[in-house]
Amino acid sequence: MGAAIEVKGLRKSFKDKEVLKGVDLEVKQGEIFALLGSNGAGKTTIVKVLTTLLAQDGGTAIVDGYDVASKSDRVRHSISLTGQFAAVDEILTGRENLIMIAKLRHLDHPRQVADNMLQRFGLTEAADRKPSTYSGGMRRRLDIALSLVGNPRIIFLDEPTTGLDPEARIEVWKIVRELADGGTTIFLTTQYLEEAEQLADQIAILHEGRIIAGGTLEELKKLFPPAKAEYVEKQPTLEEIFLAIIGKREAN
Repeated sequence: MGAAIEVKGLRKSFKDKEVLKGVDLEVKQGEIFALLGSNGAGKTTIVKVLTTLLAQDGGTAIVDGYDVASKSDRVRHSISLTGQFAAVDEILTGRENLIMIAKLRHLDHPRQVADNMLQRFGLTEAADRKPSTYSGGMRRRLDIALSLVGNPRIIFLDEPTTGLDPEARIEVWKIVRELADGGTTIFLTTQYLEEAEQLADQIAILHEGRIIAGGTLEELKKLFPPAKAEYVEKQPTLEEIFLAIIGKREAN
């Protein structure tokens, strides 16, 4: 399976502060890749560079085979981005939001596209209501539906469950799994470590502008000190692994 995203030596500074200090990462096609990091680690900056919203200062970033710096228009045709807050038009209804995006993507039969997405995301009954009347989970479902209009090959989810209650969060997890099962590549940033633990095929930890650890959950567990067997051996959670890796890094 080839790489959907390849990043090498990515650098970005804001004024005198270097936020990304040579980031290397690779995301395979069809996998869920979770990028973890504390506030200010640079997660959203990476997403903005990879989605052509921000120009890097150094390094290379290839998305769906296209360089984000020189082929940004081709990259934008292959991707979609869902940010931390639902980006829906409050004046339009749910259906009208979807029709608008379908028209902007120059798709045939935009009303049919909208109806299909409403049915797929369980929003048919709320289709002709404004998003201001939706619950948090419904708004996020609509937001993700808007991102999927046109069937993008790669989806960036930047902290997609921020502010959602546990039930709505699990609802989003289900959608993410279904997308990956259908062959869509998912690049996920999150502060909820349980989210990465539940969803991710590959996990990378970003700390102070660098990737300091990466791999599958099982591979990251091997970086954690062996469990002490008393009565029952306790396996470390991803949260314990994350804190141990960050703490070890800060101590050096």
